[in-house]
Amino acid sequence: MTAPSLTVRQASDDDVARVESLLETNELPHRDVRSKPECFFVARSGTEVVGIGGIERYGANGLLRSVVVAESNRGQGYGTALCDALEDRARTSGVETLYLLTTTAAAFFNQRGYEAVARETVPSSIQGTTEFAELCPDSATCMQKQL
Repeated sequence: MTAPSLTVRQASDDDVARVESLLETNELPHRDVRSKPECFFVARSGTEVVGIGGIERYGANGLLRSVVVAESNRGQGYGTALCDALEDRARTSGVETLYLLTTTAAAFFNQRGYEAVARETVPSSIQGTTEFAELCPDSATCMQKQL
């Protein structure tokens, strides 16, 4: 499969409602989007928004969160391209290790080089995020990747 053409940019104020809606539609954490809109990115193919994702940076550690591709665009490589772009942004900003929580996509992230880890081994800065402390269930798989 040829990698799709994708443009990823930081979400603007005009994108916040769309980010919330796409997350809510896909049953992903969305209650804190307005409190940290600078963490979110919008992925476009041409003029169409095909997905979104977020990165919260805490020194050399980062939280990859809320990665989703619109249902009508799944299976076309956008998820992989979006994750590549988000990981590149994280790496460029000084993140050395990315963490995430997932209830549905552990296999996808495992194929991307993420490994399951115990939640209690994650740095306290990541454990203290809203995503870890409040929004994701304890049953979510915790994963990490060295960038």
